[in-house]
Amino acid sequence: MYKNSKFTILLPTVIACSLAAGMLLGSSLLRSGADRPARRAALSVAGTDKLNMLLRLIDAQYVDTVRMDSLTEEIIPLILENLDPHSMYFSAKDLAQANETIEGEFDGIGVVFNMATDTVVVLNVIAGGPSAKAGIQGGDRIVTVEDSTIAGVGMDQNEVVKRLRGPRGSEVRLGIQRSGIDGPIPVTVRRDAIPIKSITASYLIRPDIGYIKFDQFSVNAYKELSEAIGQLKGQGMQKLILDIRGNSGGLLEQAIAISNEFLPADKMIVYTQDRAGNRETQYSDGQGEFTDEQLVVLIDEYSASSSEILAGALQDNDRGTIIGRRSYGKGLVQSQIPFPDGSAVRLTVARYYTPTGRSIQKPYSDGTESYNRELLSRYEHNELFSADSIHFADSLKYVTEGGKVVYGGGGIMPDIFVPADTSDMTPYFREVAGRNILYRFTLDYTDRHRAQLNGIRTLEELDRFFGSQPDLLGEFVRYAARQGVAPKPAEIERSKEVMLAQIKAYVGRNTPLEDNAFYHNIQSIDNVVKQALEVLSAPRPDNELHVRDTVARTEPSL
Repeated sequence: MYKNSKFTILLPTVIACSLAAGMLLGSSLLRSGADRPARRAALSVAGTDKLNMLLRLIDAQYVDTVRMDSLTEEIIPLILENLDPHSMYFSAKDLAQANETIEGEFDGIGVVFNMATDTVVVLNVIAGGPSAKAGIQGGDRIVTVEDSTIAGVGMDQNEVVKRLRGPRGSEVRLGIQRSGIDGPIPVTVRRDAIPIKSITASYLIRPDIGYIKFDQFSVNAYKELSEAIGQLKGQGMQKLILDIRGNSGGLLEQAIAISNEFLPADKMIVYTQDRAGNRETQYSDGQGEFTDEQLVVLIDEYSASSSEILAGALQDNDRGTIIGRRSYGKGLVQSQIPFPDGSAVRLTVARYYTPTGRSIQKPYSDGTESYNRELLSRYEHNELFSADSIHFADSLKYVTEGGKVVYGGGGIMPDIFVPADTSDMTPYFREVAGRNILYRFTLDYTDRHRAQLNGIRTLEELDRFFGSQPDLLGEFVRYAARQGVAPKPAEIERSKEVMLAQIKAYVGRNTPLEDNAFYHNIQSIDNVVKQALEVLSAPRPDNELHVRDTVARTEPSL
């Protein structure tokens, strides 16, 4: 699939990101700690002996009884917090949950649900999954689990998930409330493995332009992408928009394999370097399925880790166009070391670098709290709205073979910057969105049109359906008024496009088209996608460079 200049990937490592998606596992560019006797021996230093001695003293002599296992669980995270933001400890329970996303599956009943109304509303049933086999349908309400009421009792969503999930092969008894049927319907579901998709949407946005929404680099990411590209090519795709906005990373080997899909032969993809200066490098093999066609990659401030490896590999090799906003800035590699009780520590052991030699890791010397506030700082300093507010030191400047200027030190700066757009965020819209009124309306609307929506099979059919609903916005405004939000005509007119797009997107997601319908409708207000379409519709420059270096720079302060 790709060439490795020095080694064969054998052992697990972590590409971690302190975003909502959590820690993400990858294949190793480094040997595990067990293969490094010199480093292991170095642990026997005075500081380590002092810590062990303290724990023994507490266990033997402290005045009160202390649970040493609980104390240890508290001490390990405190130690790691003093290293870097991405070295972390996971208990056995937390590790199993964190691994689900990367492993690409979990054990459950196979439904997508929402609890916007304090009731589990089934939005979609996974085709061929346990719930589908048991006869559960979109629009059903799950009101009881094992004869215990979960609807209308203020139950936390995490508790609901805990009750619905369980080991594959186990059974769970549910009570289902269905429109038009009196009383709950008893259903028994046998839990099974439920796939977690890396690619959530894939369709033709124009007759010759494909769109792929890529959410995570899980174990099946490369396979899913290859299949999606093949299907879209079969439908006439000649150009591609790859959307990795919000993708916080995943398996490193998947990022490398996917980068390989888009690069000609013998191009560097990424290299890592540890404390001792050991460097390991990955190159493309030229066997990818999309190495020459026009490509646009969309990124934002939540694109991190493996996403940045992909974006950096393409940008530094002058392949395609990167559009959006500056990415997160996570350029550290972690190695996972397990403990006998099933817990593990994920320790930063190297940095990764893009082909030009950039480290895109943002600074963390001011501590974890400052590091975690960095995205908020970008907002406060207007960086999400103006490229002129983004400053890079000249010392972080690099130049690609094609002559494009790029920067290290804090994420991937896109070739084309598209600011966040808040022009239609009126007080009326903020209220109906913030109070979840708009989303609850889409659930109510879906219930009232369930028979029609369930029969929709193509995006064209969905467009025709919405075209037959001329008073959709008026229905919503009247619904919001019944929820206590008085109509404000001027603000409604100003926010009309964003409200209609979101209503259609959420309703569309409740059809068999799922996220294809969501993104198809939301793209009418997505300026980043509009910019991508503009780039792909223009004549293709030979070097694929579409913008000049317009980012403001400054010298580092002392």
